[in-house]
Amino acid sequence: MSEDGSGDVVVTREIDAPPAVAWQAWSDSDLIRQWWGPTGFTCPRAEVDFRVGGTTLVAMQAPREHGAFRMHNRWTYRSIAEPTRIEFVSEFADSLGRAVEPAEAGIPHGVPAQVPHVVELEPLPGGRTRVTVRETGYTDEAARQQSRAGQEQCMDKMQASLAAWRTSGRYPPSASTAGTA
Repeated sequence: MSEDGSGDVVVTREIDAPPAVAWQAWSDSDLIRQWWGPTGFTCPRAEVDFRVGGTTLVAMQAPREHGAFRMHNRWTYRSIAEPTRIEFVSEFADSLGRAVEPAEAGIPHGVPAQVPHVVELEPLPGGRTRVTVRETGYTDEAARQQSRAGQEQCMDKMQASLAAWRTSGRYPPSASTAGTA
């Protein structure tokens, strides 16, 4: 069960970046590549069409000690309400962006073919942002826990990459136009 008792996967982080930059972390391919995938994985690919009906195709690359495999996901956007909410459906995909069944991607039982996501961004004092990600549709607790662990690691990577931008005294070049794609 999630903290709210719904059975959904819910992960919340307070990000050391203002809402425009946190929004950009979800809409800019260069920033997505910095945080997508669990700890130790890289994101060599993030092709973003950030609009309702558009898709993002991301790939996570496992480190050598985990087999160096590459896994693709496709996010199809259902709703975008800048700067506070993004709704998309995530599916496993092949390298061409075509949906594949979770079992074909080596994913264990309990992970649905389509996983609805809601991302909410809430401004906080001090130029920070609370980011909450909710995933729905899992059919068993083991799948929920695996997804939660992965999402928590992604959010930790996002926090670290955006905190590094803040520490440097500058944000990504397009932060002033974040989310206007």
